[in-house]
Amino acid sequence: MKKMLNTLFVTTPDTYLSLDGENIVIKGEERVLGRYPLHNLEAVCTFGYAGVSPALMGSCAERNIALTFMTRSGRFLARVIGESRGNVILRKEQYRISDDERRSALVARNMILGKVYNSKWILERATRDYALRLDAGRMKQVSAGLTEIMNVVRYVEDLEILRGLEGSAAAQYNSVFDELILQQKDDFYFRGRNKRPPLDNVNALLSFTYTLLAGDAAAALETVGLDAYVGFLHRDRPGRVSLALDLMEELRGVYADRFVLSLINKKVITAKGFYRKENGAVIMEDDIRKSVLKAWQERKQEGIVHPYLGEKMSWGLVPYAQALLLARHIRGDLEEYPPFLWK
Repeated sequence: MKKMLNTLFVTTPDTYLSLDGENIVIKGEERVLGRYPLHNLEAVCTFGYAGVSPALMGSCAERNIALTFMTRSGRFLARVIGESRGNVILRKEQYRISDDERRSALVARNMILGKVYNSKWILERATRDYALRLDAGRMKQVSAGLTEIMNVVRYVEDLEILRGLEGSAAAQYNSVFDELILQQKDDFYFRGRNKRPPLDNVNALLSFTYTLLAGDAAAALETVGLDAYVGFLHRDRPGRVSLALDLMEELRGVYADRFVLSLINKKVITAKGFYRKENGAVIMEDDIRKSVLKAWQERKQEGIVHPYLGEKMSWGLVPYAQALLLARHIRGDLEEYPPFLWK
């Protein structure tokens, strides 16, 4: 269990949630695992639940406490809530911001600031840990370039300029990404980002992992009552979870890229299981996808101290923490959206 920003996250598998007076009780393996006063909560999110008592569900509805059900892997299933006025107000304000490009830019620039900052520190940490195996001069040069971009991003109020800066930062980061691949270089190399379709093993892994991260981000946003399809940097497009793509920008490098690099460098996966179609697209076979999914779930259980909240949590809860912070900013509780800044 994890209480965060007045939301109770129940991540212990096979737990049953019930009501005891004014308390929510979490039971597992025929014993009580935790007890929390309802009046302190605004939402409950449970992963891989065994069940919820009708009494607790009714009590949460009466108190307007959102009760969200997720699969153990983090896929959104359903959200039960009573009167929806709070959710409506939150989403209406989200739509107002999305319709105003300047207000959208003020939110999106912090997300891009987080993305560029995290990209910089991925390179800085790699240079520190593998100084003799990397072109340290080139890495430092790119790091300095990313710092310059950050200094400009902080003051941008135009979406097109922001997109241009994000593209420039991504190009600089991608120019040295291949250096971060330290093992299996004959089979895993990066010559640039390609995705529709991916044309090499690394891009196939990146595309698959980004899809997983986008799903986690979308589930997190729906959990806190935001509309995952209405974004700020990524504009509306039918079927696209634009706000989830916004939210994952700051997590893309530090969460997904580092995960892919660890799979390759630790030889968790090999080239066996990748194959190339006639059109050049590289496809992963089922066994590879299963291995990646297993490692992804294990990665989500690893602990981290959230840099803004100062709370210990698993990596899997980071998208939920950021979604909660974004919702609080949209409500007006926070002056700015605080991005996830990893170091």
